[in-house]
Amino acid sequence: MSNAFPSLTAGWVVFVCLCFLAPLGLHPAHAQSDFYQGKSMTYVVGSAAGDSTDLWARAVTRNMAKHIPGKPHIVVQNMPGASGLIAANYIYGGAKLDGLTMGSVSAGHYFHQLFGHKKSRFDWRKFTWIGSSSRREYLLVVRADTPYKSIEDIRAAKEPPKCSAAGAGSASHLTLKILEESFGLKLKIDTDYGEGSEQDLALERGEVQCRGIAAASFGREPVRGWMKKKLIRVLVQTSPKRNLRLPEVPTVYELMDRFHVPAANRRVALVMLGVDNFGDFPTVASPGVPTNRTKILRAAYAKALEDPDLLDEARKRGWNVDPISGEDLESLAREVLGQPAGSSSPEVTLR
Repeated sequence: MSNAFPSLTAGWVVFVCLCFLAPLGLHPAHAQSDFYQGKSMTYVVGSAAGDSTDLWARAVTRNMAKHIPGKPHIVVQNMPGASGLIAANYIYGGAKLDGLTMGSVSAGHYFHQLFGHKKSRFDWRKFTWIGSSSRREYLLVVRADTPYKSIEDIRAAKEPPKCSAAGAGSASHLTLKILEESFGLKLKIDTDYGEGSEQDLALERGEVQCRGIAAASFGREPVRGWMKKKLIRVLVQTSPKRNLRLPEVPTVYELMDRFHVPAANRRVALVMLGVDNFGDFPTVASPGVPTNRTKILRAAYAKALEDPDLLDEARKRGWNVDPISGEDLESLAREVLGQPAGSSSPEVTLR
């Protein structure tokens, strides 16, 4: 009898606890399922309606809603301005920390924190990282009617080319800064242009001679038309390996080896290239979201990117879908903010 007593006691303890907690609604799975039931969620986008980020947000939230227990309604809220910083600041500090507010942030925003820019009011490491669509690659394209046929030509040029970019810290701007810092280029970077469509027109009109574009846009208009008309040439790609569609175009990594880039400059370039690993459309929630809700949102995001409806839309729009998990993004956020900066690295300005 004495041997059975401990087991009997343990069993009664478990039974009593379950009986006591159930009426209070403290069963974890049940409580988390009920939390989103009948709720309205907000997905904040730091760009205007119709932009690629906005279109992605609407596609992913339509499909996420199917996979969140309780099937909440998700509203996309456009909050353009300051190259997306207004939206990032709002997600971080302006919204309740309850898991009802998410949004898309620019992968380059961590540089604002890394270099102490006052406009950023967030700690990149403390966002609740949900997931991202795919790692990205960028290309430097120049008009074919210019004398710049290679990076060497730009290095040797007396008159540097004029390149368009969105605001400081944007992906298009960072691509140009990486090349400047890595290879000692001089570029006239005009950040007065807005999002992609304005830069496309500027390049077509000849107002600028170059710009950085996402490799994912290479198979879409207007880039496909530019290549067909031989309006542009591609000088460099930021991926570690050459894109299969651009086998003749060297990578940044190859050029760093070719030009024997010093270790300090190479380190800065690699830190800046780390932005590509956050992907095209990284999704975050406010900091401090309860762990169980974070798991729900991450799982729903992952399932959304496997959903046939989203994949069908991705094919039509030319989106690359190769999901990055929230856990990986969380680790990367800690890593990039721990990179060396200052006395051992060359000075980098994002202006």
